[in-house]
Parts: sequence; structure tokens; C-alpha cells
Amino acid sequence: MAKDIGIDLGTASVLVFVKGKGIVLNEPSVVALDKNTGKLLKVGADAQAMLGRTPGNIIAIRPLREGVISDYDMTERMLKEFIHKVAGFSFFKPRVIICVPSGITEVEERAVIDAGIQAGARKVYLIEEPVAAAIGAGIDIAKPDGHMVVDIGGGTADIAVISLSGVVESASIKIAGDQLNEAVVKYMRRTYNLLVGERTAEEMKKQIGCVFPKDEEETMDVKGRCLLTGLPKVVTVSSTEMMDAFEEPVERIMEAIHSVLERTPPELVADISTNGIVMTGGGSLVSGFDKLVTARTGIHTVVAEDAISCVALGTGKSLDSLGAMQDGTMNLSRRKQMN
Repeated sequence: MAKDIGIDLGTASVLVFVKGKGIVLNEPSVVALDKNTGKLLKVGADAQAMLGRTPGNIIAIRPLREGVISDYDMTERMLKEFIHKVAGFSFFKPRVIICVPSGITEVEERAVIDAGIQAGARKVYLIEEPVAAAIGAGIDIAKPDGHMVVDIGGGTADIAVISLSGVVESASIKIAGDQLNEAVVKYMRRTYNLLVGERTAEEMKKQIGCVFPKDEEETMDVKGRCLLTGLPKVVTVSSTEMMDAFEEPVERIMEAIHSVLERTPPELVADISTNGIVMTGGGSLVSGFDKLVTARTGIHTVVAEDAISCVALGTGKSLDSLGAMQDGTMNLSRRKQMN
């Protein structure tokens, strides 16, 4: 029999969980193809290495933008490659659970389901990201107890209050890791007249990025192209400057967290202040994010243990409940299924 598969279809990376094996694949969601022939050249890490470095006939693209499919054909081909990589050749098609942002529209849901079916799945089920993140972070979501999860991925930040296996209040905003990178690129251009690429911005975010004052300031030498001379130039950037660069997108995420808390029933807010807020996703690893949320909300906030893999782990754990999802007895928020 084909193994059931859980897929965290992220804007920045795709994680695949196979039942009985755990997470077997973690690759960037990037596809490289030959423009002239339409042939798929590379998928994942190999394709990411080509971003911004390709000759005219080769293009490296991200088929997902802001948490949803922006290039259907490429997403389908990428999924096919990844499913084939983990499942190999089998007469039996696998059942697949795919993770989607909580603010997704029905049209976007349909696109994800269709892409999964076309990529070789027998049946496709959808699970909302915050629910999967909560399960992956080890929260028992079945109890009548309020938990707040803030999942900051590559394309979207999903904030949700979960109780009794369902989403009570949520917000999904298209401000996350990618927008933090863009903010760094804009800051470097504005402050230093220096043009840096997306990958350099990502490195800066990981190494010296912070959203809350650090105990010790850190610096990093950044290489880029000077906009005045057109020549290569190196500047030294500090972690305090990164805080300034991140200010606008981080403020938007904080506003979304605040608005979800405002709309949450008082009993659940009381639960959240006891249980604390859990942060997941790669974006939550930016230094000081948990401290900032604690300072602004007054609620103890922690970053989940394996923040990047939480959504994939939760999707994988929910594979055990596929029978319940089929019977319709499991309230996995807006569950979808298609033959």
C-alpha cells in the first residue's frame, strides 16, 4: 500500500512527512526551467542556488507567493517531483494532507487540491496552518482550553486561537519572512545606496536580524552594488539597524496579534494568559520576537522547540486521523476532501 503523506506547502520551503518515517524531505520551494523548451531542470535546493544567477534561457521561480499558488503549472510539477522523490514508483497512489494558510479563499483551496491530485495523490485533504502548527508544537488541541499560535512562515503570518480542535478566531496576513527580507533590501538602498539581493538579505536576517534590543550589538559586513558608482561595495551593518529595517512589517504582525486577542471570547483570553502564546515557523526565529510579543501583550510567549518543522510535524500527526476526517467526525476547521 502507498504510504500516507503530509505536505507543508510553504512559500519558502516544502516539507514532506511520510507516515512511519517522519520528515523525509525539506527543500526550498523553487523551480528552475529552460524557457525555450519548457523543460524542468532542477527543483528545490539545486534550483534555489540558481536564483538571481541564471543565464537568459533559464529561469528560477518560486511558484508560491504569500502562502498561495501563483503559478499553478509549476506548483503541480514541483509537487510531482517531491511526491515521486519520497514515494518512488507505486501502483497505489498516496493519500495526501496539504497545509494551507487560514485566510485562504475557496478558489485558492481548489487550486491546492487540484495540484495535489494532478501531482499523483489519490485523495487530498486540507488542514489549516495554525492547527497543524499547534499539533506539531505538542499542544493538545482537543480540550476545551484556549491556545494561541502565531505561525510566521515565508509568505504569511497566521495567528489563531484554537480550542476543541477548531479555530475560534484567526487572522492571516501576507507579512512574513519574505517581507522582512524586502524590508532589509529597501533599508540598504535607502540608507547606504547599496543594492543587495534577496539571498544576502536572508543571510543578514539570520545572522544579525533582531526585533528586540540585543544584550550585545552584532555587526556584519555586507557586499552589494553601489547605486551611485555601479561598482561592488562593502558596508558594515549592525543589529540595531536591522531593528529599524524590520520596524514596519513587524508592527503589522503585532497589530494582527492584538486584533485577534481583541476578538477572542474572554474565557479563552483567560486561558491564553495562563497557557501563553506559542510561536512557530521560520520567521519566529528572528532574534527577540518572543520577547517583543511578551512585552507588547503581557502574555508569556515561547518559540516552539522545532519551530520550522512544527507545521509539517502537525500535518504528519494528523495523518493518523485521516479515517476520522473521511467520516467527517473530526473538526479540522474547514476540512476539504476530494476524490
